[in-house]
Amino acid sequence: MARMWAQLPMGRVVRLGGASSKDVMLALEPLPDDAPAIVTYSPPSASSVSELVTALLAELERAAIELFPSWLPDAEGITGSGGASIPAVRALALRTASASRHFGPFLADLAELSLHGGTRGRSDHRKFPPEVRAAGLARVLAAGFRRDRAAILIRIPRGLSPIGEDVLVAASEWLADRGGFGVWLTGAPFVSVDRIETVVLDLPASQNPPGTGALAYPKDPLAILRFPAVAGMPHPASRAEKSLEAALKSRPWAAGRAWNQTHHYSSPLTPSVRIDLLWHDERCAVEIDGPEHRGEDAYEADRRRDVRLQLDGYAVLRFTNKQIMNEMDLVLKQLERFLESRRSGTFKGSHHA
Repeated sequence: MARMWAQLPMGRVVRLGGASSKDVMLALEPLPDDAPAIVTYSPPSASSVSELVTALLAELERAAIELFPSWLPDAEGITGSGGASIPAVRALALRTASASRHFGPFLADLAELSLHGGTRGRSDHRKFPPEVRAAGLARVLAAGFRRDRAAILIRIPRGLSPIGEDVLVAASEWLADRGGFGVWLTGAPFVSVDRIETVVLDLPASQNPPGTGALAYPKDPLAILRFPAVAGMPHPASRAEKSLEAALKSRPWAAGRAWNQTHHYSSPLTPSVRIDLLWHDERCAVEIDGPEHRGEDAYEADRRRDVRLQLDGYAVLRFTNKQIMNEMDLVLKQLERFLESRRSGTFKGSHHA
């Protein structure tokens, strides 16, 4: 898998063959260390290339704002949207750009916009030409995931007209050329467009057996553009994860936690998994389940993950988004009681919240 993602072309558009769209999505998480940052995009209907490019740039910008401050080192302590915060974050962005491939004015404006949560200055930020935004966002997304490249996996919808196919491919070619993205297409076959090279993936059935994991990047199932978690922080698109972290910050008993860590099973034949929240010393894995976990396939996948983690010595606690958002005090009490029992040596079995 690592060789596969690392060897797919950058700065070009290719169609992925040899595997279903679902298997391709399953193979995305967790990403190997040498893979580019990969976001997935389900394109809306568009009547022109410029319309689709504009929509995709807006989604990429939204993702960059949600990922802030992961792409701007040392910005964690800068909060608020007034006073000295704006000059501070702009100065930090300019310093970062001076020692990197980032374009300073673009990075500074994006940092200021992110500090506002994307609610102010958006029209001013778009003073940059689309080419500058595309290249700048590619660098920002790569930096946010601590990678040196970024790719877009586009899911081709069924039933596209010949014009729709041409618009999608032309917009993809523009993103690859102007932004430097790898643009990889999966999903429904093209009927009329035949100028895109097909790269056959080697994804044997055993690579993703039934129940190895839920669909990749599931935090917001309604999102047009989805992106993976960043190791060490709550998923930027998950209100539940961010709310739980905000509540845990002030609890001394919550020390030692780590968000979105990749766990490599003791068996080399078992695919790695990403754990939402982990206390490694206490061997405690916490999974936060959104609506995408309700389906039969996802439920089976979760149970298989739980068993494998338990065989590796972890206890698995599962909470739903609804529990965290509506019953935070109860969730915190359960976590505290469980962790303290682990630390005192009184824990005697597995636990599902």
